[in-house]
Amino acid sequence: MVDFRDLQHRLEYALLRLVIGMVRLFPLDLASNLSARAWRVLAPHGRRQERALANLAIAYPEKSLEERRKIARAMWGNLGRVMVEVIQIDRMLADRSRLEFRSQKVFDRYDGKLGPAVAVTLHLGNWELSVEPFTRMGGHPAAIYRLVKNPYVDRYIRQQRKDLFPGGMLAKGKAYGDNSEGQKTARLIMDFVRRGGRLGIVSDLHDKNGLPVPFFGRQAKSTPVPAMIARRTGSRIWMGRCVRKGESSRFWLEVKELKVARTANQGNDIRETTAALQRQFEAWIRESPEQWMWSNRRWG
Repeated sequence: MVDFRDLQHRLEYALLRLVIGMVRLFPLDLASNLSARAWRVLAPHGRRQERALANLAIAYPEKSLEERRKIARAMWGNLGRVMVEVIQIDRMLADRSRLEFRSQKVFDRYDGKLGPAVAVTLHLGNWELSVEPFTRMGGHPAAIYRLVKNPYVDRYIRQQRKDLFPGGMLAKGKAYGDNSEGQKTARLIMDFVRRGGRLGIVSDLHDKNGLPVPFFGRQAKSTPVPAMIARRTGSRIWMGRCVRKGESSRFWLEVKELKVARTANQGNDIRETTAALQRQFEAWIRESPEQWMWSNRRWG
């Protein structure tokens, strides 16, 4: 009997590999420039443009509509570059001149004695590269990611990111029709960090079960997971950002340690740490608004 779902998955995967193969025929910088131009022209006509402008109106009520549209166009250009850079991530990592690190004092302080830690970042610049400082320090970080329903595509994504996350990738979501893998994630990440692991999490999206904390002057439900892990395991939190240099595929990276609240009231500690994390994210976004993904859902 023909398994039509498996056939569909195989066809989707084949199409993906065809597109990836075509993109990899071009030098990285050329492909990045072409993709950015295409996204700036085409993406504003898509359904996510409306959400991006609505989010920008919340964050920057003082700006005109044209000013907000200008930020959105630049954002789409950045996303176009990210799509190509992710496909050529191995080439990005092989050319160390593309990444500049600006947190040497932090590295020197914890070199060889970091211990368990949670690395938290946001969809800014090329966020895929934000964990690279951990990797270069020999931290063997793992990451939480959203499981892709197509098992062939999901396997490919894991394989392509093995150099970024040598500690593995822990899936969030159903595992191809059942809940088994997704249900294990919470226990796995706690155990991983308790054993001295370093975990990467992107934490700037709307979380319907999250804690409402201030973000650009409005309450936004935010994931408490980084604060919860750090509070319960005694680990540190490192906040990281990867900022694009102009319109190139070159970046500078920064990490900052976030002090984790540790009082007798665990619930308040988690809320306070979560709010502090989102405050830092907001400050970073205000510095480079054209590089943050405004098209994501953030406010309920």
